[in-house]
Formats: sequence, structure tokens, C-alpha cells
Amino acid sequence: MSLQREKWAIEWQRLRDVDWRDLDVKEAGSWPWLLKVLSCCLALLAALCVMVWLVISDQRDAFLAAQRQEVRLLSEYRSRASEAAFLPEMREQLATLEGQMARLRSMLPTGAEIPSLLDSISGAAIDNHLTIETIRLSPTITQAHYVEQPLDIQVRGGYHQLASFIADIASLPRMVTQHDFTLEPNEERGDTLRLSLFARTYRYVEQGDQFPGDGAEAL
Repeated sequence: MSLQREKWAIEWQRLRDVDWRDLDVKEAGSWPWLLKVLSCCLALLAALCVMVWLVISDQRDAFLAAQRQEVRLLSEYRSRASEAAFLPEMREQLATLEGQMARLRSMLPTGAEIPSLLDSISGAAIDNHLTIETIRLSPTITQAHYVEQPLDIQVRGGYHQLASFIADIASLPRMVTQHDFTLEPNEERGDTLRLSLFARTYRYVEQGDQFPGDGAEAL
């Protein structure tokens, strides 16, 4: 036991006496035994650190990617959970909007109803004892979701008759908007007025729709 202690004491003293600046790897065989053990331990520790770093770096990248995915999925879950919470209300609003759209669409004439709409406007003029100069279709204007069908209307008559005619057009079961009113005295008869207006009706663009001819019908 004492010999073992003396051996360790000798090796420790040799290690303390080593001039670290003069150490040469090429002469490692002559190094003190304790220094050799310490060098091997340091080399082994460095190798283990490098190996662990290489393994952990891959795992760390995967862990960071999983963390980012977790944040994204959690955000999507919260968003969808919020949407699901309001889903009944959104369905109710959608049903209300669809009902309003169906009601509005029922007010729009189809392509086949345009001639009867012209007849209705002409009948309103006749009922109000107006003289019809022109009631005709103008070229259609196609928009993204609907088609505008302009109508050029020119009639003559008394002030109250013209006002009643305009009210009759506004009360038609099909939607007709009125624009660009021009009211001026009739040169031929001073007791009558000449009304020019530009009306528009609308209809949805349906697949296979056939548009009426531009200005093909006139009264």
C-alpha cells in the first residue's frame, strides 16, 4: 500500500516538474505516466464532445423545426376553433344572405322577359296618355356577374302624366333603374313636355346565356 502511494507521489511530482512549454507530441512516449493518462482522457473527452455535438446539432434542428410547427399548428387550431364557435351564426347569416339574393334575383328579368318589359313600359306610357317617341333597347353592357340592359325612353305629355309614368316604371315587378332625366318644353305644343331618360335593367350572367341583339327591338 505504501509502495502504491509512493508511486503516485513520484508520478505526481514528475507531472508538476513538467515544463509545459517544452512538451512535444513527437516525444509523447517519454512523458510522465500521469500526463499520458491525462492527455488520453482529454482527447477522449474532446472526441466525445465532437460526437455529441454532431448528433445533438441534428436533433436540435429537428427540435427547432418541431417547435415552429407546433406554433403554426396551434395558431391554426385556435383559428379553426374560433371559426367553429361562430359556425352556427355564420350559417344563419349565410342563409339570410342567400334568401336576400334569391329575392333580388327574382326581381331581375331573364333574357326572355326583356320584350315583355318593353311592353310594360310602353303600356305605362299609353295608360298615362303619353305620346311615345322612342322606347328601345341599347347595346348591353356585360359586367363580371351580371348584364346591364340599357333602355332609351323618350315620351311627350303633361307634367303630371310624365310624373305618373315615371312612378309606374319604378313600381314594375322587375327591377328598372332610371337615370339621366331630361325634361324640356315641346316645341310643337307649348302645353306639353318632352321627357328623355335612360333606364337600366339587370340580369345575372348564366352559363349558355344568349344576349339580346344590340338595339334589335324598338317601339
